[in-house]
Amino acid sequence: MSEPLLGRVTAALARLRNPRLDNDLISAGMIRDLEVTADGGVTFTFLLGRADPATLVREARAAVRAVEGVRADGVRISVQDPSGPAPTTHAAPGAPPSGQTHGEAGMVPPPPSPVEYPELGRIIAVSSGKGGVGKSTVAANLAVALARAGHAVGLMDADIYGPNIPRMFGVFEKPPVEQGKIQPHLAHGVKLMSLGFLIDRDAAAIWRGPIIMKIVQQFLRDVAWGQLDYFIIDLPPGTGDAQLSLVQSCHVAGALIVTTPQEVAVGDALRGARMFEKVNVPVFGVVENMSGFTDPETGKRFDLFGRGGGQRLAEELGVPLLAQVPLQPGVVELADRGQPVVVAEPGSPASQVLIALAERVVQVAGGRSIPLPILRG
Repeated sequence: MSEPLLGRVTAALARLRNPRLDNDLISAGMIRDLEVTADGGVTFTFLLGRADPATLVREARAAVRAVEGVRADGVRISVQDPSGPAPTTHAAPGAPPSGQTHGEAGMVPPPPSPVEYPELGRIIAVSSGKGGVGKSTVAANLAVALARAGHAVGLMDADIYGPNIPRMFGVFEKPPVEQGKIQPHLAHGVKLMSLGFLIDRDAAAIWRGPIIMKIVQQFLRDVAWGQLDYFIIDLPPGTGDAQLSLVQSCHVAGALIVTTPQEVAVGDALRGARMFEKVNVPVFGVVENMSGFTDPETGKRFDLFGRGGGQRLAEELGVPLLAQVPLQPGVVELADRGQPVVVAEPGSPASQVLIALAERVVQVAGGRSIPLPILRG
């Protein structure tokens, strides 16, 4: 055992605090059986209760790897629930334990096997690498376009940190419960469920992994969706607990990645797309929102957020660029009034692109194809 290295590792762990206990990991007794080898290997047991943030294990791993003299591939952590009988252990350095997800230790409880929900039809996740790119706008209008085409569509607002679907559809009431099932709201032909229906609009949404998983599972299992053709899920931006909970809870047919043309958004979107690849969810394609504004009077195009980012992202991922949705004045105001643009202005440029997106989603998702005459013109 290397005593100097042991001291540096201990000090690194002592600098991390558990916010629930308001104490550092060492003083809180969360680190057990700490061993350091002369060649830079580190092993220990991490006592993580279900009420503790799962991110603490990832933070501990990163802190130990950053210690001078520690091999990055030599950190082995066993995660144990203090109330449980046995730890979850790495089988080999750098390899995740059985049942663990996302390549890191500490994701507790172990992920469940995905459940088949054949009544939900094709489950499609709409995701983005960062906020503010119009992901919810794309999800809402895609769902409405599919519904107006004759498909049975459900839209689940899984953006639990900022649920915007209620406002975009103009529905805010709590849904009724009948025979133990939550009855989804119906607006513009789409069945809706959102955490925004269940909490006050000004309530702070501070949710941790296990709670997020329960919310996602409840929305899948305890809502009376009926028989659907397409089930659209509006995910929160980034790659976090909601995304992991979703792919652990049901079989997702594929994902749409929403980005803007600017490089910062494209870089974030790329990381989100790679997350889906790692969990074996196919990426159907890229949707570039805020693609550009064309002055209706002069015909001149203005690329306010750059140009070509969506195409570059699609090429890097090896997937199609499904749509380039132009900037259009009034879309935000319509959404604030609960009027998706494909309903309020079906002949507008943005609507036509979103309608065409719905057609392409039907094609790439392999669902039942229905012509879209009512949405033309």
